[in-house]
Amino acid sequence: MSEKKNKVSTEPYKGVRDFYPEEMAVQNYIFSVWRSVAEKFGYAEYSASLLEYADLYRSKGSDEIVNDQMYVFTDKGDREVALRPEMTPSLARMIAAKRKALKFPLRWYSIPNVFRYERPQRGRRREHWQLNCDLMGIAGIEAEVEVISLAHATMKKFGAKDEDFQIRINDRRRFDEALNASGDVSESTRKAVMRVMDGWEKNDNSKQELIRNLGEEKSEQFLSYLEKNKSAKLLDELVSQLDSKGIKNCVIDINITRGFDYYTGMVFEVFDTNPENRRSLFGGGRYDNLLEMFGVDPVPTVGFGMGDVTIKDFLVTHNLPLK
Repeated sequence: MSEKKNKVSTEPYKGVRDFYPEEMAVQNYIFSVWRSVAEKFGYAEYSASLLEYADLYRSKGSDEIVNDQMYVFTDKGDREVALRPEMTPSLARMIAAKRKALKFPLRWYSIPNVFRYERPQRGRRREHWQLNCDLMGIAGIEAEVEVISLAHATMKKFGAKDEDFQIRINDRRRFDEALNASGDVSESTRKAVMRVMDGWEKNDNSKQELIRNLGEEKSEQFLSYLEKNKSAKLLDELVSQLDSKGIKNCVIDINITRGFDYYTGMVFEVFDTNPENRRSLFGGGRYDNLLEMFGVDPVPTVGFGMGDVTIKDFLVTHNLPLK
């Protein structure tokens, strides 16, 4: 008798999903809501390859993503290539390539798949799709108001009520001011503290990690500065303008920092308020200087990314329609 051949597994690669027709119907529903709201706000769709030079992400990306989560390989031409872990650097590259020809402001959106090597768990996969919306060319607060309004409208289009989710905003400049007020810190310490603050609510040991990075005295000075300066003029004005538009579930939260180095001003995250799924769903913010790494004039930009996995979990948790 011939030896039994080894069978090829029918399991997909760990952390990715197959979409049978019934799952594809749900996916297409999510995409259709994303497209309808983005286009109602006047955003035009764009796309780019999922393959990029790895250096594109090393300049301004999240240290965690670049060092631990990025899929990188060397191609046959000895070039380091990455599967995109996020879309924003690709957008910046595209804008920089035609910086002088484009007429601003621009309102663009995309629904790319992105790849990150992380531990699969509720709300996280190694491949997911996300809605990216970016408003480019407006430096004033009206850009923040529009982008957060778009995010809010998308949640409402899915059937969510204001009490089902909360929009938490902060300003990254206050984070830097608080660090400076607590004394000189190295760039590596600054990034470490930013990661601690980004996971403040998710990690019960956040206070201890902050002390480990800054020391007890500097940690107290840092937190005290943030608390004393909780009310910032720009953030107060933003909350006020959103409130006037009927968006009542927006609050200032000094712990919101976002993990990407390219943010330069307002940042926000949208949280599920249901105790069964009390977590960050998605977020974004202002990044005005990302084009500088391409040697072209900067373009003020506000944007966000909303993932399909966390949104589906939200819909299931709140018994909202899936198609």
